[in-house]
Amino acid sequence: MWVLATYDINTETAKGRRRLRKIAKVCEGFGQRVQKSVFECTLSAPQYEQFKHRLLRTIDESEDSLRLYKLTKGRPNIVEAFGLNDVRDLSEPLVV
Repeated sequence: MWVLATYDINTETAKGRRRLRKIAKVCEGFGQRVQKSVFECTLSAPQYEQFKHRLLRTIDESEDSLRLYKLTKGRPNIVEAFGLNDVRDLSEPLVV
């Protein structure tokens, strides 16, 4: 499934800044950053559950916001991107 993850972490405290870094690291492990707090991920059902569990374990639900959008159509069918767009299609092999 294709998942769009967005978050807004309260960074007014040192704890909040640590949570922000941890959330970003979790997201980087499952997908690619498309904006500062927005990630696109292609996940299997078990990967999605693991991703969600790790994010929920990290955020402070009384101060932070997390949204996970499970999208049924792939990125090429629903996304129009304008301006800086350094997004790569991770469903194909990546040659470095």
